[in-house]
Amino acid sequence: MITAYVSKGGYIEAADWPHGGAEPLVWIDLMQPIRQEEEELERRLGVELPSREEMEEIETSSRLYHDGGASYMTANLPSLADADTPVMGPVTFLLTESCLVTIRYHDPSAFRTFPKRAAKMNLGCSGGDSTLIALLDAVIDRLADILERVGVDIDGISRTVFRRGNGTASGGGDFQKTLEAIGRKGDMISNIRDSLATLERLTAFLNQTIARRAKPSREVREGVKTLTRDVRSLTDHSAFLSQKVTFLLDATLGMINIEQNAVIKILSVAAAVFLPPTLIASIYGMNFKIMPELDWPWGYPAAIALMVVSAVLPYLYFKKRGWL
Repeated sequence: MITAYVSKGGYIEAADWPHGGAEPLVWIDLMQPIRQEEEELERRLGVELPSREEMEEIETSSRLYHDGGASYMTANLPSLADADTPVMGPVTFLLTESCLVTIRYHDPSAFRTFPKRAAKMNLGCSGGDSTLIALLDAVIDRLADILERVGVDIDGISRTVFRRGNGTASGGGDFQKTLEAIGRKGDMISNIRDSLATLERLTAFLNQTIARRAKPSREVREGVKTLTRDVRSLTDHSAFLSQKVTFLLDATLGMINIEQNAVIKILSVAAAVFLPPTLIASIYGMNFKIMPELDWPWGYPAAIALMVVSAVLPYLYFKKRGWL
């Protein structure tokens, strides 16, 4: 599907395709394009669009390059990130002399919110380069929102891990769900860091591309520098969250070990408490013919009392030493 946008005094507005109006065309968005749409756009713009396989190449030379007067930039962006199950996919930003072309096969949130915002606010989208900077700013804002939400969720997990109730960590001690939640947040941060890494390379390449132009505007140059600073700041923040996830994982495993050790400790103390009574019962359970205690009138109550005392004394000793 092809969606075209034109500039109206810094605002953008959806236009019919093919575009034949007087307003300048600044952005063409291709969402899961078919081959006929790609051929039509290549014919109209005089550029060659990358295939999906080429967009998924991991080499930097396949993601960032110049060809025929156009600049090709590909970054990995998440979609469906609100459900902790993001779909990562490449998005190609093709910057020509006249307009911006985006090619994508999934639906990042920024591509839905940016056109609405740019239609209501003057973001300075007067050309392809300024539109690209405004769109990338929306993409980075979306990544920042995702990291902020992940940070809040991690704080909630932290409170759960270190809250104690009924003598066990995390209240009911349901550490399996906690580990699953930590794993999901770790995967989310990993995906966002991968996206930020591709955006950092993209902004550096865009800065070089803008510098090559004869007279780049001051707003465009400042916009690229701002994008670079924002990406680096988010990269540092994602690294902090990643370290926090690692700490929570270690802490949760430590809590599990503490609970397991507590169980083993109780079993060990119980074994030590019941060992003397068991020994006494074993002695008097031997079937020897001559055992003086067998003829005692109070032999049975005395054996029971001796077993009780032999169990209580170790318990009191462990209690006094603070082992219980």
